[in-house]
Amino acid sequence: MKSSEKEALVHECLVKNYGKYYKIAYSYTFHEQDAMDVVQEGAYRAILKSDSLKQPEYADTWICRIMIREAIRFLEKNRGKTVDLAEIPEEGRMDQMADPDLKEALSSLDEKDRAIVVLRFFEEEKLETIGRMLDLNVNTVKSRLYRAMDKLKKYMETGGANYGKMEKGV
Repeated sequence: MKSSEKEALVHECLVKNYGKYYKIAYSYTFHEQDAMDVVQEGAYRAILKSDSLKQPEYADTWICRIMIREAIRFLEKNRGKTVDLAEIPEEGRMDQMADPDLKEALSSLDEKDRAIVVLRFFEEEKLETIGRMLDLNVNTVKSRLYRAMDKLKKYMETGGANYGKMEKGV
C-alpha cells in the first residue's frame, strides 16, 4: 500500500470514528476542550506517521493507540494544573459518564487501568482489540480489567474520596 493510500485511509478513519476518539480523550481529560485538543494533536500525529501503518486493516486500532498515548502525554504535560469542576459538563457527548461519581471513580484509576475500563465498557471493544490497542497480551488485559473493576467497586463502597486513606490504613 502506498503512502498516499495509507494517509487517505487514516484520514477516512479519523472522520468516520471522530466520536470514538473524542470519548477516549474525554475519558482521560474530563474536559471538553482538552479532549478536543488531544484528538486534534492525535489526528495530526496519525496523519504525519501514516506511512508507518503496517497493517491497514487495523488502522482504527492503530489510531486509538495514538489517541491513548496522546491523552497520557497531555496529562503528563499538564500534571499539577487544577481543573475547575464547574467546567466538567454534566451532560453532552459522554452521556454514559455524566454521573459525577463515575467520573471521580474513573479518575482514581491510573491511566492504563482507566484506558482498559473505558475501552471495554464505554467503547464496547473486545478484549483482543484492547490488547492490540494497548500492545498487551489478552490475559494481561483481563487481569488489569478485573483489578480495575475491583478498585472501582471498593472506591464506590467507601464513599470515594476516603478510598486512598482506607487502602493505606490511615
